[in-house]
Amino acid sequence: MTALSMAELAALATDALVRAGAGPEMAAATARALVAAEAQGLASHGLSRVAQYAGHLRCGRVNGEARPRMRQHKAAALLVDAQEGLAFPACALAVREAIRSAGEAGAAFAGVTNSHHFGAAAYHLEPVAEAGMVGLAFGNSPAAMPAWGGKRALFGTNPIAAVFPRRAGPPLVIDLSLSEVARGKLMVAAKQGKPIPEGWALDKDGNPTTDPQAGLEGMMLPAGGVKGAMLALVVELLCCALTGAAYGFEADSFFTDEGNRPRIGQAFLVIDPGALAGAGVFDERIETLVSAMLADADVRLPGQRRHALAQAAESDGIEIAPALLGQLQALAGA
Repeated sequence: MTALSMAELAALATDALVRAGAGPEMAAATARALVAAEAQGLASHGLSRVAQYAGHLRCGRVNGEARPRMRQHKAAALLVDAQEGLAFPACALAVREAIRSAGEAGAAFAGVTNSHHFGAAAYHLEPVAEAGMVGLAFGNSPAAMPAWGGKRALFGTNPIAAVFPRRAGPPLVIDLSLSEVARGKLMVAAKQGKPIPEGWALDKDGNPTTDPQAGLEGMMLPAGGVKGAMLALVVELLCCALTGAAYGFEADSFFTDEGNRPRIGQAFLVIDPGALAGAGVFDERIETLVSAMLADADVRLPGQRRHALAQAAESDGIEIAPALLGQLQALAGA
């Protein structure tokens, strides 16, 4: 393993994406997000995605010259068009405008359409917490789970994230996929040649499998059975029906270079606590709940581990496996 600084890794990832056809701003925004995920221990949404994004750029599944634009803005609701580029610049614009609108109206809803994979959902909510606001993020993805009772993949794994700022300490961060695990974990397992636990996925014939490649070619199982499937439906509707984005079954898999431009959607809800009971009351209620949770010695606050790993990465760098580092250097022409 080789340790590199976050800045070194971001530069390497940026160069790789620019070389594949991304504009400099898109590449830099994407690289920052992937390095942040790697720093937080989220390898499935970290630097392993550089090769995938680069492949999509080279094959035309992503518009590397896209610049997000505001398509609609009405009071506390807004829609950003990613223009079929990588998702990160468009999501940043949507969240930035949602924070501004929530400061004026008390809450704001921002949608993103014609988008791509948006990485770790909670990453986009960091500016919301820094602004002292509550944030929720939703994203749909190419079909990977059946509707409850169905026999074919229809919904994406459709992550949901939430952030709640605290007056003392890092924010509470909840980030989860609505499949039993994120599909990216199967991608990592397949690359490493390792089996997956039974209960994560089905093969293309609907049989349980411990083979990650068979799971990638088949279907994911929803977390919580029917409840997870219904939540996945909610996310599809929030991210697509409201924004005009493509549903999961209309988007080709992220795990192949060839395919259509996915044109999926994201949605963000930002709430100003000061517009409700007040920031002081919000802070007190948060800390009361945190204290009650921590009264049990084995409870770990959501986001605590990510925060600790990110702090360590800032000072010590990030250890990268030789194979991944070699892949990044080759993509960057280093």
